[in-house]
Amino acid sequence: MTEDKPSNTARTPPNPVAVLGYGGLLPFVFLSTFALIDHDHSALWSDALFAYGAIILSFVGALHWGFAMNLPGLSDRQRSAAFIWSVIPALLAWPALLIAPLPGASLLISGFIANYLRDRHLASQADLPAWYLPLRLRLSSVACICLSAGVLAS
Repeated sequence: MTEDKPSNTARTPPNPVAVLGYGGLLPFVFLSTFALIDHDHSALWSDALFAYGAIILSFVGALHWGFAMNLPGLSDRQRSAAFIWSVIPALLAWPALLIAPLPGASLLISGFIANYLRDRHLASQADLPAWYLPLRLRLSSVACICLSAGVLAS
C-alpha cells in the first residue's frame, strides 16, 4: 500500500488540516465574544481565552521541533535553530498566564507574531507546503485579534 504524500505546491491545505486549524479558532472566537458581552463574567472568559492562547502558542512553537526533525535539506545550524525556537513560544506563554491581562495578552500576541516571522524565515530555508504560510497568517491573525478583544473585556 502506498501512502499519498501531499504536494508542496498545493495552495490549499489538506481537508483535515483546514478543519483542525480553523476549528482551533472556535475557542478564540467564542471566548473573546463571551468576554465582550458577558460583563458579569468577563474576567473568567478572558482568563480562559488567555489560557487557550498560551496552549496554542506552545503548540505552534512545537511545530518547529517537528520541522527540525523532518525537513530535508536543513543544515545542522538551521536544524539547531529550529529546535531552539520550538521551545521559545512555550517560554513566552507560561509567564503570560502569571501576569496582568494587558501585559500577558501582549506577550501572547508578540509570541504569535514572532512565531509567524520564524515560520517565514524557515520557509525561506526549507520546502514547506505552499499553503502553510497563508494558513499560519490567517490563524495567527484571528488569534491575535481575539486576544486583543479579551484585553478590552478584562
